[in-house]
Amino acid sequence: MTTRPGPRERLLAAARDLTYAQGVHVGVDTILREADVARRSLYQHFGGKDGLIVEVLRTAATEARYRQVMDDAGDNPRRRILAVFDELERITTQPSFRGCRYTSAELALTDPTHPAHPEIRAYKERVHQLLATELTRHGYPEPRLGADQLLVLIDGVLAHAVTRPDAHPALAARATAELLLDHTPQP
Repeated sequence: MTTRPGPRERLLAAARDLTYAQGVHVGVDTILREADVARRSLYQHFGGKDGLIVEVLRTAATEARYRQVMDDAGDNPRRRILAVFDELERITTQPSFRGCRYTSAELALTDPTHPAHPEIRAYKERVHQLLATELTRHGYPEPRLGADQLLVLIDGVLAHAVTRPDAHPALAARATAELLLDHTPQP
């Protein structure tokens, strides 16, 4: 016999799905209805919608997916980095793809004091660090600069694939990443 998840888990699952599909401005009533919980549960577990959005971003596990894709590619840093672009091609060609939930939230939440902004920036920094670590292992002379360049490519893929899904931007970005990995930047 399976037990139904509690209100907290149902709220997170509903908010994770709905904020990705409809954006962070999806209505509270829609989230509550999807989660099948009372409004009181939202405030009891998250203090309100802002806290729920922060927790959705904190627990989305996108960064873990990058790490898993890299681990599945083996130990070679070059293959590990390029595997990210292969995964982006797979993800961005799915009909349910709606872009990067973090970038979408950052752009939609215009209040600079919204508590989601630090979480979004921390996530982007963790992905940057993951890439810099691989570039260091690859022997890239300026791993932080290279990670900036790779992150621009990744963010570009995630944005471009929303507006031009048939363009396969992950394949173009992968080719550019190969050039970056083959090139030693000059100081």
